[in-house]
Amino acid sequence: MCWSARPREPGRRLRTWRPLFIICRNAILGLNGPTEPLVYEILQKLLHRFHWIVPGYIMGGENRSKEKARLRKGISILVATPGRLLDHLKNTSSFVRMNLQWIVFDEADRILELGFGKEIEEILNILGSRQNGSIGEKPGASRDAGFHRQNLLLSATLNEKVNHLANISLQDPVLIGLDEKKLQLDPSPQKVGSSGSDIDEELEFPGKIEMSLTSNYNLPSQLVQRYVKVPCGSRLAVLLSILKHLFEREASHKIVVFFSTCDAVDFHYTLISEFLWSLCSQEKEVKSKFLRCKTFRLHGNMKQEDRRITFQSFKTEKSALLVSTDVAARGLDFPKVKCIIQYDSPGEATEYVHRVGRTARLDERGEALLFLQPAEMDYLQDLEKHGVSLAEYPILKVLDGFPLYGQKLHVKNFVSLDLHPWVLALQRGLELFILAEARIHMLAKNAYCSWVRSYAAHRGELKRIFMVKKLHLGHVAKSFALKEQPSLVGQSFQKQAKKRKRDQRLKGLSKKRKVSRKK
Repeated sequence: MCWSARPREPGRRLRTWRPLFIICRNAILGLNGPTEPLVYEILQKLLHRFHWIVPGYIMGGENRSKEKARLRKGISILVATPGRLLDHLKNTSSFVRMNLQWIVFDEADRILELGFGKEIEEILNILGSRQNGSIGEKPGASRDAGFHRQNLLLSATLNEKVNHLANISLQDPVLIGLDEKKLQLDPSPQKVGSSGSDIDEELEFPGKIEMSLTSNYNLPSQLVQRYVKVPCGSRLAVLLSILKHLFEREASHKIVVFFSTCDAVDFHYTLISEFLWSLCSQEKEVKSKFLRCKTFRLHGNMKQEDRRITFQSFKTEKSALLVSTDVAARGLDFPKVKCIIQYDSPGEATEYVHRVGRTARLDERGEALLFLQPAEMDYLQDLEKHGVSLAEYPILKVLDGFPLYGQKLHVKNFVSLDLHPWVLALQRGLELFILAEARIHMLAKNAYCSWVRSYAAHRGELKRIFMVKKLHLGHVAKSFALKEQPSLVGQSFQKQAKKRKRDQRLKGLSKKRKVSRKK
């Protein structure tokens, strides 16, 4: 609970003690910035007629003294990121929470995946919400005031980490919103109750709960899902061609392209923003931008103010392109997004669902396109296990529609994608452009190295699909418009490794000499 300690001003109603409602969010995959203010703005719209309910937010990157002043004045509903909430609980004496009634952990599975498990346990300890005892400031204060603590975990998926968090934070829990047939419950002497409603079904569960591995995902019927099979070396040319086709097809079009690393986002954002190319073969022909659309980028390594500006700008644009990592896969609502392109495959099927969830919202039509290499086609079977089926994208038809050197292409259908005249010409133009731009060339090298490392980081069953050994690293370099394959190890690291080996060899020789002298 928070209340105001200031004297009443003339004509101003004194704020009375009020219950505290905490919504703990997951810093949105390193995004921190846009999401908490977004929830705060929505709360303001909902509560503008209820002036006695005061919303507020605290998050990393903001001014702590200003947050401290807001907490001192009094907040009824507090939206917070785990790290900053723990900081204020430990260090802000004016943050009084004796009448805390509700704690909501939104996207609990993602909070734990991002490594906030210890912070959550500390928060629960301080607030006196753990089952195994409380270490809070006044653990019995809420009971004395007549309030009953209510903890909520909101999660798209249930796994071992979420079960652990549920075990330490929930007592006599009730599961809401899942079909009993799709749950696997541990045997327990207690009964599992049901209200009989498919939508608002409530199941009391005393033990561990896990979602079935073969459970189907319910995706909107108005979402058109397709995949495009592209050889590794032609990925970049095909991506730019598809983007050009989509923006020329409709004047108002908002597209989000997902990449696996921050370096890949920086490279593709810079390339798309600056790439100049001429469709004519004459050298003196004036070059123009290949993609004439507003382009934005979003990833966790950006400054908070830059992330916030990107979020607000892309949200208000009628036609724009956003290149992003998975920071935009959850918790962000971009209106009127027509197409989602997953250039780098998601780590798990659940991440695929979260990504495509940025489009086809509120009964609007949306498209989703997944890029796959020939060696990755088994990923479609993994999606089909969850009831997600994708149709093939007519990429050759799209490529045939581009004029090359002022003439329409007439290519037979049996021409392979990597030998298509348009792809060859565009790839050549990309390589020449990057070779002439030292800054973009360095971005391409960094993106290449980070992409290979990310590709090798796939876990579980996906490791057999996304295997680095199956990759042709020369073709991977070509997908970043590089003519030569960069070294995955930096020169400084190589020099250090050579020096270390040389020192070890010299030490070994010196030891042998000492032994021979003793003999």
